Amino acid sequence: MDTRFDADLIQRYDHPGPRYTSYPTAPQFHAGVRAAEYEQAARASNASGRPLSLYLHIPYCRSSCYYCGCHRIITRNRARGRAYLDRLLKEIELKSALFDRSRPVDQLHFGGGTPTFYEVEEIAEIFAALERGFGMQRGRHRDYGIEIDPRTADPASLKALAGLGINRISLGVQDFDPAVQRAVNRMQSVEDTRALVLAARANGIESINFDLIYGLPHQSVASFERTLDTVIELEPDRLAVYGYAHLPEIFKAQSVIDASALPTAETRLDLLGRTIERLRVAGYVHIGMDHFAKPGDELAVAQRDGSLQRNFQGYTTHGGCDLVAFGISAIGTVGDLYSQNEKLEEAYFDAIDDGRLPIVRGLVMDDDDRVRRAVIGELMCFGRIWYPAIEQQYGIDFRQYFAPALAKLEQAERDGLVVIGVDRLEITDVGAMLLRIVAMAFDAYLDGGKSAVAAAARYSRVL
Repeated sequence: MDTRFDADLIQRYDHPGPRYTSYPTAPQFHAGVRAAEYEQAARASNASGRPLSLYLHIPYCRSSCYYCGCHRIITRNRARGRAYLDRLLKEIELKSALFDRSRPVDQLHFGGGTPTFYEVEEIAEIFAALERGFGMQRGRHRDYGIEIDPRTADPASLKALAGLGINRISLGVQDFDPAVQRAVNRMQSVEDTRALVLAARANGIESINFDLIYGLPHQSVASFERTLDTVIELEPDRLAVYGYAHLPEIFKAQSVIDASALPTAETRLDLLGRTIERLRVAGYVHIGMDHFAKPGDELAVAQRDGSLQRNFQGYTTHGGCDLVAFGISAIGTVGDLYSQNEKLEEAYFDAIDDGRLPIVRGLVMDDDDRVRRAVIGELMCFGRIWYPAIEQQYGIDFRQYFAPALAKLEQAERDGLVVIGVDRLEITDVGAMLLRIVAMAFDAYLDGGKSAVAAAARYSRVL
């Protein structure tokens, strides 16, 4: 997607909205989906022969980063971590029994929290359990990643992780400015980060992602420019550049942040605009929303050849897999069924100790959900919808079926975000930063049309 930054337009449309890593989104999940429904869907999915994607959630962090909105537990208690690991291994055993080993595991991701809370030997235990239960891969086609906190990893541990099969890493960077790091309780040196990048490349880790955040306390355009200088010099293959959402009423740790030190709305837009321009000049492609990649990266290639998709891990080249999720709060997808595990440690432990799958809620998609998921996916990945393709696949008249959605976008068209044609809808270069706003027009849940849950859901601003 071509991208042009228009601060006035972005400011006008910067409303809260879903990130659309799924459709329907997680607020629509309900208690009507539990272990029995999951087991039935999992066994039925084996007939498809679809490859698998595995997600493992490690909730523990040794210290609190004040900006964080992830589901995590702050502890340095190794025994507590061991107790969770033992249950995670048991959950792998329970769920792997439902899936044929002939189905290859094309994608694997460790998220958190801080996966490197665990020692490499403990992560090796997880890999051994996965090898026993699933068709793990060793070829170049695999996409096996882990999130790395540079404060809890070193070159030796990266070498060991690569030996286990990891070939992608994501490094939390956020900002290299010391004043910003002190304000969010995340002190991390450029030298430590550079050492990990060099070690990763030396050990055959093929893809490196950096996470950055704009809108943090004490950030200025000048200070973030210095961070961008360093980041561009380190040459990550991918970048995720998120806007900080200050919601202390939801995320307790954020209450420690001095709200008066946060950048103004004008400065936030300047930070975003400069980031987009600097990355463009450095040769990165805007994949969509807050994601960027080098032109030769698999995400950029997939966007060009039409195979890019989205799932709970964000933009992916493996969206056609069934996603099997492990650990507290983890969300998976098997066929038309979404499922989420228990969010609380104690409830998760109790379920596993009872020999039960820890699934507490989910959703089974209906026909309307499927067609809307396809439309929103096309928008989020490619910035356009070709009506005949949707009509042929789902047996609808696009303009008739989505007449209310197209009507909602009339103002957006007048403002230059989209072009609505006879046989297609296309995002403009100005609208590329506002994909979520356009996608929201096709969401049947947001206005309470399909569920009253939407009225109570809380979302971050789109930028």
